[in-house]
Parts: sequence; structure tokens; C-alpha cells
Amino acid sequence: MNGKNHLAEMESLFLALADKTRLRLLNLIRENEICVCFFTEVLGESQPKISRHLAYMRNAGIVSARREGKWMNYKIEFPENTFAAKLFGDTLDWLKAQDDMREDYRKLMQVCCAVEVPVTIARAPTPNTFAQPNMNHSVKEELDIFLL
Repeated sequence: MNGKNHLAEMESLFLALADKTRLRLLNLIRENEICVCFFTEVLGESQPKISRHLAYMRNAGIVSARREGKWMNYKIEFPENTFAAKLFGDTLDWLKAQDDMREDYRKLMQVCCAVEVPVTIARAPTPNTFAQPNMNHSVKEELDIFLL
């Protein structure tokens, strides 16, 4: 890849990082794949706004999307360029250390682990980070039926 392509890649990365909402989204998906519905609950923003920001980051190559039924899940994708990847990793580390970003992550944990959840996320796939691996299937099935 020539220097112009590297410059364009770095420009794209910096532009993707140049927005508070996008930084907050990156903070929330820094450790796991997350459904877009959780972002709207945690950040208190509309689904179209969140989706626009996620599309911007997907076009920049720093997140990818995966459909699971009607749910769209997003996860981090590191740039191939080693300098861009280091910058991106350092940014994620910095976000993790910020008090307001830790508060967002705490809200995500509360939303994901709540017994009573808003209808908009009642059937959404729980991120693996917050899934309860020791819950037996019958209790989980009862909980799923309760949440209907």
C-alpha cells in the first residue's frame, strides 16, 4: 500500500474518533459484541442516530456488524496498519480509564443484567461479557418466558 492510502486510512480513523458519541460507542463495545438496542438504552439517544454513528465507524473499518435475527450486533475491528492499530488501541485504553466512560459501561452492565428490562431490549442477545454462564437452562427459559 502506498503512502497516500496510509494517509487516507489515518484520516478516516481520526475522523471516526472525532465525535463524542462515537467514542462512547467504542467504549461500550471495547470488550464484546453488543446489540445496537443496548446503545440506545445506555446513551439515551435515538436508534437512527446511533445507527448513523455505527455506519460511519463501519465505513472507517473500526467496527463490524453481524445480524442475529432482527438484532444488529457490533464489535471492534482493529486497523491493519500497525500505527493506526496502536493509536486505536491506545484510544480504547484511554477511554477505559475515563470516569464518564466507566459510568457508561456501568450503565451497560446494569441494563444487560437487569431482571426487568425495557421492551425494546427484552429479547435482545445479552453480550457474552454479561451473560450468566452458570444459569441452568430451565431457569433461563422461565426468565425468557417472563420477559415476553
